[in-house]
Amino acid sequence: MTGKELQELEQRYGAQNYQPLDIVLVRGEGCWVYDIEGKRYLDCLSAYSALNQGHVHPKLLAALVEQAQQLSLTSRAFRNQQLPLFYEQICKLSGFEKALAMNSGAEAVETAIKLVRKWGYRVKGIAEDQAEILVCSNNFHGRTVAIVGFSTEPSYRHGFGPFAPGFRSVPYADADALIAAITPNTAAVLLEPIQGEGGIIVPPDGYLRAVAEACRATNTLLVLDEIQTGLGRTGRMFAYDHEGIRPDVLILGKALSGGMYPVSVVLADAAVMDMFRPGEHGSTFGGNPLGCAVSRAALDVLVEERLAERTAELGGAFIERLKTLESSLVKDVRGKGLLIGIELKVPARPYCERLAERGILCKETHSTVIRFAPPLVITEEQLDFAWQHLSEVLCASEK
Repeated sequence: MTGKELQELEQRYGAQNYQPLDIVLVRGEGCWVYDIEGKRYLDCLSAYSALNQGHVHPKLLAALVEQAQQLSLTSRAFRNQQLPLFYEQICKLSGFEKALAMNSGAEAVETAIKLVRKWGYRVKGIAEDQAEILVCSNNFHGRTVAIVGFSTEPSYRHGFGPFAPGFRSVPYADADALIAAITPNTAAVLLEPIQGEGGIIVPPDGYLRAVAEACRATNTLLVLDEIQTGLGRTGRMFAYDHEGIRPDVLILGKALSGGMYPVSVVLADAAVMDMFRPGEHGSTFGGNPLGCAVSRAALDVLVEERLAERTAELGGAFIERLKTLESSLVKDVRGKGLLIGIELKVPARPYCERLAERGILCKETHSTVIRFAPPLVITEEQLDFAWQHLSEVLCASEK
């Protein structure tokens, strides 16, 4: 079938909850993807940072095939060989004592919400059903009803209520506002070190440190959602490493399995994670041997290929290069590592479409921001290729 025919089929039979670029991809390798007509594109989105290790990394593919030939699923009714090895590896890498594996990022966020509420009642002594969690405006933590209920984006919320109580929003990147909002009923603060879907919003230096100190002083848990920012994306293994802090609960997903399989995890020390007792939380697929085997390989690749270190070097230089763009269209360039936002003064969608015509795949977020987040295995030559087309498309109106 042709790409046009496949697009028409999707339009006819699929729910209309996405508006993708009209490109039908069929193959990927490293930073490159190919459409059904054979055209090659440089992937500068990485499936929203799920493909830090690149498309079809041979080590991840080998792990997937080998484990799929042996055992894919047991449920947590029985133990499997891969889960304890994955738990040991991710705990040693992150420095946390305990882990709980789930599937999607949203599931992991929901898991963390349940965990910190339970801690609030058992440890902090909050009255039953009075626990609250502070979140930030412009957040994005997933698409479940509970999560969209504390979003400040109208399109995520409209028509989906009523929503769960127990969440209160404060301005992002404003430490004073957040600190002032903490009460004796505040079980936790949940935020993103950098807001990805919100437009690549980078808080000022010292923000996370101030929040962490306030949480510690008020016996409040700090929960960091690093589903997009974690695992090398910002030039450190975790984005909070830039501030020299440590959260009480860490949420990871996406690149945790390198795009091969949905795997997420919640990490905490035993004093928090041991709030869960048998029967209080679970998932049929969470912690399955296939996902764990792939994740172990994905973590190996991050470490062995020094992807965080490469990203710090390449990303920092590329951000500075983007800041030299002489275009009246560009309002701001911001980011950390290879999580970069190019904010325009006009809608970004047409420029993403023009870039796609030139073989560069980016996607708009928050209407006016081009999100630039290629796989961390990208080379200098590939970044030069991206720069050439970004500069030509964004500066064309100046010539």
